[in-house]
Amino acid sequence: MSQSATRPGRLKIGVISAGKVGATIAAALRAVGHTITGAYAHSEASIDRLETMLPGVPAMEVEEIAAASEMILLAVPDDELGPLVAGMAKLDLWKRGHLAVHVAGRYGTGVLDPAAEAGAIPLAAHPAMTFTGTSLDLKRLIDCPFGITASPMFLPIGQALVEEIGGRAVPIEEEDRGLYHAAICHGANHAVTLVNQAMRMLETLGIEDPGAYLAPLVHASIDGALRSGEKLLTGPVVRGDAGTVAEHLQAIDALAATTDATDIPPVYRALAEATADRAHTRRVLTDAQRDAVTGALGTKKK
Repeated sequence: MSQSATRPGRLKIGVISAGKVGATIAAALRAVGHTITGAYAHSEASIDRLETMLPGVPAMEVEEIAAASEMILLAVPDDELGPLVAGMAKLDLWKRGHLAVHVAGRYGTGVLDPAAEAGAIPLAAHPAMTFTGTSLDLKRLIDCPFGITASPMFLPIGQALVEEIGGRAVPIEEEDRGLYHAAICHGANHAVTLVNQAMRMLETLGIEDPGAYLAPLVHASIDGALRSGEKLLTGPVVRGDAGTVAEHLQAIDALAATTDATDIPPVYRALAEATADRAHTRRVLTDAQRDAVTGALGTKKK
């Protein structure tokens, strides 16, 4: 759908900046009729992304974006968000009625206080999704959950913006944003680290495409966990097979001693111990079985 000024409630939206997330969400908002007034794009990658994802949208400075827009979409790294909002306030760029919307998972609306003090409406809308910065990302927004934080008065605005681009708005309390973001990162980002460690181990065995080799098992494991929690968990730890666990560690420690894979043994130990503890809590493992496994790990409980 092209931009249109005839649909009710269409906004003039500026984007700071044209990173992977900002460009994707801006393109989705543009597709449902909002006008993208401009985007901050200084790096070569962001300029290319702006031309590809938002053709015809000009690159602007922050001051120009604020002056031309009714809504400002803030899509910058977490550590840059607070200084950006405060800096804009010092320059008197926030105006009464501005919609100040950020997409950071870490923060609620507190980080937008300098904008709110100037009369802007603060909203936090974090998409629980990874982005490539290409048009393929637009399909990922369909049914994508967004963690929304706003005051009760303004929450419907955030919900409407998310839902009109195909997402699902999930309210998150301000004080819960830290745990919310930790959960998202632990479940997604750390899973990438874990899978890549497994791929590195398989590569040392001469398996040419370790990703393809792992894919069926990893997909089945993740799908099972998302559907059934820990009920479908298998493997030597939940069987109480301490001998197998000890053999795993011997092989992994040997690999770490001769390669740069020194990060793998502590991760294996930590996750195996957590798995054993959770299996013990669920009474899948007896005290003796749990102790045998943690003994093999060198983390036996006292």
